[in-house]
Amino acid sequence: QVQLVESGGGLVQAGGSLRLSCAASGRTFSRFGMGWFRQAAGKEREFVAGISGSGINSLYADSVKGRFTISRDNAKNTVYLQMNSLEPEDTAVYYCAAALAYSTRRDAYDYWGQGTQVTVSS
Repeated sequence: QVQLVESGGGLVQAGGSLRLSCAASGRTFSRFGMGWFRQAAGKEREFVAGISGSGINSLYADSVKGRFTISRDNAKNTVYLQMNSLEPEDTAVYYCAAALAYSTRRDAYDYWGQGTQVTVSS
């Protein structure tokens, strides 16, 4: 069992930056691939970024590539999402999730956090 708690969301102006954190419980954190997803109002939850258990490999959605960076600190059981050059279209609830192998597929993830709101004003 893995419990995930996101933090770091908030209100930011377009062009600004935020860093989201996701703290995980348990001693097997490094075994899990981690992902960030987001869900805007009235839309499906979509993949944003994923990272392997070791942190060596990562994937990004085209919409955030070059602006967002996913990283993890296995010693702290934490995964991060650094978001730069934010746009109003990035406004959503952001969720972290854990999977046996990181993937762009939502159904690959077994554990989910409660989400954190990110609002980007124009």
